[in-house]
Parts: sequence; C-alpha cells; structure tokens
Amino acid sequence: MNGVRLAVSWLTVLPVRGPDQVDREVAGRAIGWAPVVGVLLGAGAAGSLWGLGELGASELLAGFVVVAGLALITRGMHIDGLADTMDGLGSYGPPERAREIMKSGGVGPFGVAALVFAIGVQAVSFAALAGGGRWAAVVLAVAMGRVAVVAACRRGIEAAPGAGFGALVAGTQGSAVSLGWAGIAGAASVFVTGDPWQGPVAVVAALAATLLLVRHCVRRFGGLNGDVLGAAVELSVSITAALLSFSC
Repeated sequence: MNGVRLAVSWLTVLPVRGPDQVDREVAGRAIGWAPVVGVLLGAGAAGSLWGLGELGASELLAGFVVVAGLALITRGMHIDGLADTMDGLGSYGPPERAREIMKSGGVGPFGVAALVFAIGVQAVSFAALAGGGRWAAVVLAVAMGRVAVVAACRRGIEAAPGAGFGALVAGTQGSAVSLGWAGIAGAASVFVTGDPWQGPVAVVAALAATLLLVRHCVRRFGGLNGDVLGAAVELSVSITAALLSFSC
C-alpha cells in the first residue's frame, strides 16, 4: 500500500501521509497507481461541474472553476511544469541552459502562452462536456493525464541531470503496466460518448502527442524531469477533453 499512499500524497493535497522512506521501487509503484488517482480527481471534477450547474452557474464558468480546482488540489504542479517545459523548449543554447531556465522560478512568454491555451481548452471542453451530460468523458479526460505519466516513465527513459523527482521515477514502468493502463483507458473510452470511435481516437491521440512531447524533451533537456511530467499531464488532459467534446 506504500505505492498507493505515495501516489495520493504526491499527486493531490489530500491529507494522506506517504511512506517515511521513498526509493525508486516505491516511487515506481506510486507512478503505476497514478491513473487511479486520476479517476478520483476526474470524478471530483465531474461532480463539481454538475453541482455548479445545479446552482445556476453557466457551463463556461463552471469549466473554468473546475480547471482552477484541479490546479489547486494538485498544488499547481502540473501547470507549473507545463510553463517551465515550454520556456525550456523555447530557449536557445545547450541542454544545461534550458534546464537553468526551467529552474529559474519565473514564467516566460512561451510558458504564459502554453498556460493560457491549456487552461482555455480544458475549461471550454469541460463546459461542452457538461452541457452534453458527458460526465464519464470528464472523468476519462482527467484520468488520461495520469495514464500519460505512466507512459512517460516507461523503461528506457533516463532522468535529466540534477532531476530529483525524475531520477526517482524515470524508467520505472514496464511495458505491461503502460500498455495495461492504455488498454483500460481505450476500452472505457468506447462508452463515454455516443460514438464508439470518438473515445478511442481521443485516447490514442492524447497518448501519441504525449509520447512525442516526452521524446523531444528527453532529447532537448538530456533526460526526463518533473516539469516534463507536468507538461505531459496537461497536454493529455487538454487533447482528450477537446476531442471528446466534439459534437456536444
């Protein structure tokens, strides 16, 4: 259960205490359970959308509130990682310089643009899904961000120099775990919209885009770090939610 507790402790602000000592084995288990945490977060997001609608809030307002709520409950780690990653990718110079920019603590123009785009896409997409009563699609979209994390930490991915969190989790996930979660997400996606093809297309597109991003970042930064994982979460959620919202 150390992996489960650590996954909840790492990925949310819920008062769950992780194990006293964390090594790569325990960290790997935590990453392997990340999609379950994603389902819990997705269920909370769907319930919040429904509740805000019942209170009379517009669907668009509810969408923005839910995106803000997800950022708060995850300590803002993922949106911060997205901004840092985009600033690093937009920089010139060697990998060392890109990693310096990512650790600087500021947000540059590339990071701001990425945040505006991701937050806007997610909020509008969640609003459309709520308007169409596609609550399961909201759950799937949020969970897909955590399925992407499992795929990003697959074996063969090295940690970037100086990456504390990346050093713990990079390369910890076997093919069976990655493919297993992807298969579960794909199977579940068949039932979240009226068209059986729409969900699987969204899942495949999100995973493909995430893997391309991670591959490029590993080359550009010299390995995987926590910021790249945050970017993977936000990219996967945005793509999945957007594609599932078509025809709402």
